[in-house]
Amino acid sequence: MLNADQRAIIKATVPLLETGGEALTTHFYKLMLSEYPQVRPLFNQAHQASGDQPRALANGVLMYARHIDQLEQLGGLVGQIINKHVALQILPEHYPIVGSCLLRAIEEVLGKAIATAEVIAAWGAAYGQLAEILIGAEEGLYKQKEEAAGGWRGTREFRLVRREQESSEIVSFYFAPVDGKPVLKAEPGQYIGLQLFIDGAEHRRNYSLSALCDGKQYRISVKREAGGKVSNYLHHEMMVGSTVQLFPPSGDFTLAASDRPLVLISGGVGITPTLAMLEAALETKRPVHFIHCARNAGVHAFRDWVDGLAERHPQLKRFYCYAEDDGSHDANAVGLLSQELLGEWMPGERDVDAYFLGPKSFMAVIKRYLKELGVPQQQSRYEFFGPATALE
Repeated sequence: MLNADQRAIIKATVPLLETGGEALTTHFYKLMLSEYPQVRPLFNQAHQASGDQPRALANGVLMYARHIDQLEQLGGLVGQIINKHVALQILPEHYPIVGSCLLRAIEEVLGKAIATAEVIAAWGAAYGQLAEILIGAEEGLYKQKEEAAGGWRGTREFRLVRREQESSEIVSFYFAPVDGKPVLKAEPGQYIGLQLFIDGAEHRRNYSLSALCDGKQYRISVKREAGGKVSNYLHHEMMVGSTVQLFPPSGDFTLAASDRPLVLISGGVGITPTLAMLEAALETKRPVHFIHCARNAGVHAFRDWVDGLAERHPQLKRFYCYAEDDGSHDANAVGLLSQELLGEWMPGERDVDAYFLGPKSFMAVIKRYLKELGVPQQQSRYEFFGPATALE
């Protein structure tokens, strides 16, 4: 437990984190990933190269320091972290590695004149407190998933039973358990963790479940990324009959029960979790406005499926916006989605539940549009495919 002096030291370091937090976390990852190869599979190297992972950690450390006296003010950030950790199987033995590298990074980046013994001791106590909170919460979630019907802990072997080309860049993969037993029901919007071995190296990734879980199998839909180690392996090497290890479904970005109209807004492969949400919502008869933005018709996945649903469910209204004029005339609008257009495609009454996903820049714009259009902030929800960062 942190004492008053240690809390004061943590708060005093907030200005340093505001200006130099990313440099600190970049050095932290360099230390940890070079000296502890056993944790490398837990991190997507593309997020390291882009700087997204260090920025996300820097933001998390800053938020923790700012709210060290009132951790409840962290809101949904803790839940997001816990679910991401569980989906990738972060375990108690990983925390001492992170702690030792974080303290070293603080000392080496800030220098001993600033990172005194008292500062290091305070941050050691602060990290210990956070680790205790996360380990306890994660164990509770691991146990819950293990004891639930169809649940399990750790890895479980699944076989690819079907694959479908959804667009020029997206393929759907259907996985069923090798043991033939039921699988844990996933909530609409959740994701699942994969453990893969490519060229002798382990990789772990989270992918959104792109269909409602029927208790028998899971579906993910993966965009092939240029230079993406795992996405290209799945597209080119994962064929029907191949096996893979999966971790139980996780994630707190789920469709909440509500009678309000539902607005689902997606960009690109951000469409994947909204598909399960759409299926679930249509079972309840609530009005749904489905808005999807794509570059062009060639990369627009699941259009025929959504159009079919709209023919059978009059409460579903769908709108498509293509960034490029590909001559197909298949879109309701061409160009980037504007606030005016979004307002036209949404229900006239702004008391709605809005869920949106896509590239970070896309989500930042949509978040601003929804606020300016009058959607209550607590009813505007989003999720990150990669490391969570502030949408500014």
